[in-house]
Amino acid sequence: MPSIELGRGRIDYTVVKGASRRYTYFRFRPDMTLEVVLPRRRSVDVEGAIEEKREWILEQYDRLSSGERVLADDSVMFGGRRLRLDFQKTSGEEGLFPDPAEGRIVVKAAERPRVRELVRRWFLKESSSYVVRTLTGMARMAGVKYHRADVREIRNWGYCTRNGRLSFSWQLIALPERLREYILFHELVHLTEHNHSVAFKRKLGSLLPDFREREKELGRLVPAKSVSER
Repeated sequence: MPSIELGRGRIDYTVVKGASRRYTYFRFRPDMTLEVVLPRRRSVDVEGAIEEKREWILEQYDRLSSGERVLADDSVMFGGRRLRLDFQKTSGEEGLFPDPAEGRIVVKAAERPRVRELVRRWFLKESSSYVVRTLTGMARMAGVKYHRADVREIRNWGYCTRNGRLSFSWQLIALPERLREYILFHELVHLTEHNHSVAFKRKLGSLLPDFREREKELGRLVPAKSVSER
C-alpha cells in the first residue's frame, strides 16, 4: 500500500475512482487509511493532491485518533450515553438486554466477537425506528419531500442522492438527539441544495441556528467500522 510523509509520520492511502467528473475527495477509513477518490475522467497527481490538503488531512487524522468511539471493547454509546458491555458466555440462545438504569448492556453470546454483531443488529433496528418516527415531520418542517429513506451500512452518518433518496447510518441511534436531528436536517436540506454552499448553510441555519456547534460535536465522535471494513 502506498504512503506519504505528512510531518507526523507516514499515512497509508488507497486510490479509488468516484462518480464526480471534476473533483477529488478525501476520507479516512476506520483503519485510519486515507482514501483518495479521484474524478472519473481526469488525470490527477495523487501525492500532489494529498500535499495540497495536508492541513485538513492532519486535522482529520488527529480527530479520528483522539475522538470518542461509538463502539469500544468494553462499552458502547447509545442515545449519547456510554453504556458498559457486560458479556456473558452462553451455549443457548443469544441475546442483547439493555439496562440503561444500571448503565450497562448484557450481551449473551457464544463468543465475545459476536458482541459486535448483536450490537449492530440492535442499532439497525433502533435507528430505523427513529428515522420512521421522525423523518416525515422533519421533512415537513424543512419544506421538502424525499423519494425514499433507509438505514443501512454507509461510510457517512447520512447521504442524499439527487433523485431524492436518503440513507442514514445504522449507528444513528448511538448519538444524542440533538446530533440525530442535525444529521436528518442536513440531508433533508441537501434535497434542494446539493452542496455545502452559502444557500445550503442559510437554509440549515434557519432550521438549526446552532448547526455549527452540533457539527463540531459530531466531529468528535468516531463511528464503528462497518461489517465490510472489518
